[in-house]
Amino acid sequence: MALSHKPPPARQIAYGDHPDQVGNLHLPAGDGPWPVVVLVHGGFWRYGWDRTLMTPLARDLAGGGIAAWNVEYRRVGQEGGGWPGTLADVAAAADAAAGLEGVDPTRAATLGHSAGGHLALWLAARHRLPAGAPGAGPRLRPVAAVSQAGVGDLARAAADGLGGGACEALLGGTPLERPDRYAAASPAALLPLGVPQLLVHGARDDIVPPGQSRAYAHAAAAAGDEVELVELEQADHFDVIEPGHAAWAAVVGRLPRLLGLAA
Repeated sequence: MALSHKPPPARQIAYGDHPDQVGNLHLPAGDGPWPVVVLVHGGFWRYGWDRTLMTPLARDLAGGGIAAWNVEYRRVGQEGGGWPGTLADVAAAADAAAGLEGVDPTRAATLGHSAGGHLALWLAARHRLPAGAPGAGPRLRPVAAVSQAGVGDLARAAADGLGGGACEALLGGTPLERPDRYAAASPAALLPLGVPQLLVHGARDDIVPPGQSRAYAHAAAAAGDEVELVELEQADHFDVIEPGHAAWAAVVGRLPRLLGLAA
């Protein structure tokens, strides 16, 4: 995004007591409140990858007049990670955005990469969850969701063996063993989300195949959702989170409309 004034330094803010229940708030320069994007990193929900993956995008958003809340969460391999802690953490992190100084929670979108793309879509689906499910009863209601090389259908991902059993590790079993968990955690099982969704995927992605986004986009459209799939022929899995890449330009060019800032 085009820079106008240098944003202030990001602030680390805790949304819980665990060291990984934190986020970095990147605000634009000047007075708010600002529209906000909740950023969720990927890594197949496993400990090892962290929110620094999304820091360049957070800085770019803030430089262009959109606040970024770049969140961390407990992952598989950590105490409390997996089901239900990973989902509960991301939900709590998103809800915390509703009370952040300088942020307009009525103009909020979620955006995630890879496993974070799953979580970004899921955050926009929380109002569809039954009472008692992890993440039910959201305080923050996103107006749009963006998935970059994301996993939209966990049952399909498990069947395809993505991440060497990453879905099974997250949810504690296969779709046959844990159907209730897949129903509560998979965006494809929660359609329609009722908000616009943007999916960006590289045709050269060999980590999360673009068929994930194609199938999800088809299902979302069939359910009545507004959904757009941007597939880039020359992009791989990590190109989509490079600020200088056409994949990121496709996102920032659409964000103003998704956030209600432009017609």
